[in-house]
Parts: sequence; C-alpha cells; structure tokens
Amino acid sequence: MSQDLPTTSYALLGLLTFGDDLTGYELKQRADRTLRFYWVSPAMSQVYTELERLTDHGLVSPREAGPNQKSSKYRITAKGRRELTRWLEEAPAGFPTLKHPVALRLLVGHLVDPSRTRALLRSHLDELAAHRADLEGVRESLVGRDAPGDAFRYPSLVADWGLEYLAGEQAIIEKLLQRLDEEG
Repeated sequence: MSQDLPTTSYALLGLLTFGDDLTGYELKQRADRTLRFYWVSPAMSQVYTELERLTDHGLVSPREAGPNQKSSKYRITAKGRRELTRWLEEAPAGFPTLKHPVALRLLVGHLVDPSRTRALLRSHLDELAAHRADLEGVRESLVGRDAPGDAFRYPSLVADWGLEYLAGEQAIIEKLLQRLDEEG
C-alpha cells in the first residue's frame, strides 16, 4: 500500500513510535531535539499539516483534549505502523544531496578577500563545536536506554553517526584552512 506521503510524514510517524501520545507542539519539540541533527525539522505549521494528512489516511489517531488540555494528542495506529514499516522495508533510501551553505560560499570564495573566507571557515568550526556539544548531550541522555533491544537503541546509533559525521566535517574544514593558510 503506497500512501505517497512526503518523507516528513514518515519522520513524524517514526517519532510517534516511542510509546507516548504527543500533541502537535510536543511532536515539534521532539523533532527539534532529534531530526535537526540529520533531517530538516519541520515548521510548526508543517507538523499540523502532516498530522492532518496522517489522520485522514488513518495512520495516526487523535485523542481529544481533556478538560485540562488545550490540544489533542496523537498516537500512531496499527495501520500507521504497518505503513511506516512498509516504507522502511520497500522505499529506496535515496542518496543524500549536500546542501551546504559554507561549501556554496567557498565555491565563489575568489570574489572576496581570502581572510573573509578563512573567517567563514573558522566560524563554521565554532558552529560545528556547538552543534557537536548539543548532540553529545542528546547521546548522553540515551545512555542506559541504548542496549540492543531497548527502545532508544537505534536513535543512539544515529546520534553516534552524527557525532562521527561532525568530527569528519571538522577535519575537512581544518584541512581546508590549512591549505588556505599555506597559500597565503
């Protein structure tokens, strides 16, 4: 069964598989804490649009807000879990497209003073360090819940992947800076 859903729908379905019902706002918070490290975290409006689409397809079900709640909470349905599993097993993974603002600026670095390009790369190193610190915090929060068979085993693997990716990015930028410094 193909729902022809955008990847963001599947990402949100995946975030609903950890055993708790979430409001749209809570789902957005979870996306911001997790997806932002390896996927685009959707805007609040997109979360609600996708929840409506997923509800229309019967892939999530809303639980009406109680007297002390402002918003409905959503849970993945059995049909939603089957569709997510089908997508995981059958849809081609695809190849990531590098959409990198620093690489784009470096591409046309000949238009500015070399010191500006080096400053851009150093600034990127600072941002990488901050991003890495954030992800290390996420990874640390998974310790003890990341053994094989635990619910957060796979999120911990993704966090480890992200940490290695950021370390690789740092090494690349440091090499580029070294080459630019050697050139004068």
